[in-house]
Amino acid sequence: MKNMYKGNQETNYATVEEPLGLFPKDIAIKPFLKWAGGKTQLLSELHKYVPNNFNKYIEPFIGGGAMFFSLNPNESIIADLNEELIITYRQVKDAVEEIIQYLKTFEHNEEFYYNLRSLDPNELDNSYRAARLIYLNKTCYNGLYRVNKKGKFNVPYGKGKGSFLNEEVLRNASEFLADTTIVNNDYLAVLNEFATEGDFIFLDPPYYPVGKYSDFKRYTKEFFYHEDQVRLKEEFDRLDNIGCKVVLTNSDHDVILDLYADYKVAA
Repeated sequence: MKNMYKGNQETNYATVEEPLGLFPKDIAIKPFLKWAGGKTQLLSELHKYVPNNFNKYIEPFIGGGAMFFSLNPNESIIADLNEELIITYRQVKDAVEEIIQYLKTFEHNEEFYYNLRSLDPNELDNSYRAARLIYLNKTCYNGLYRVNKKGKFNVPYGKGKGSFLNEEVLRNASEFLADTTIVNNDYLAVLNEFATEGDFIFLDPPYYPVGKYSDFKRYTKEFFYHEDQVRLKEEFDRLDNIGCKVVLTNSDHDVILDLYADYKVAA
């Protein structure tokens, strides 16, 4: 993984050893979803590039939200193009008890898993839809989120016996999300609408593939192609020019290193 950022590290960036904000007990909380490319194991490194002061926090590729949940910013905007994911975040924010009640009726076995997976989420109420995604995420193989070209979730059952319902984690996430703006849109649209001078932008896009079978290029049912990486770099430049504080993660690939040659890169 590489981190690309702009600014003088000694004067503009500092290690954050404690989460920011006023969440009860002033602690970061655990994400309620596991997501491919999640940053939980890298937070101590990423925190080195968090600015001391910023206005809004914006994360337009939210995924599992490890960075977001570790910072607890006072004003935040999270977004993703994945409709299922954003519906789930919104329902955890606004209707967490409904989700918990649905999850209490679910069963951890292969037959139930495939029956639930086969349902069309567009025909479900939003709280059941969110409970379905959380259940599938916790019980599928390796916690992957993967869809086919028709947008249908197609990860097999994971056969693990761990719990898929953690009420405390869900309720903490609901409280944490209370003042957060949650948007279902493309990252460019989100940044063009919300990003202004002094904001801290964390960009964790689908990575440039480093191997033949890499799956980090997947972006919902579409793919994040080379030209998308180039477009992202152009947006990075625009954000820097308007005075945003930007950190981006991507794979350690010559194409990426060449794109961001004018910026500081940290391994």
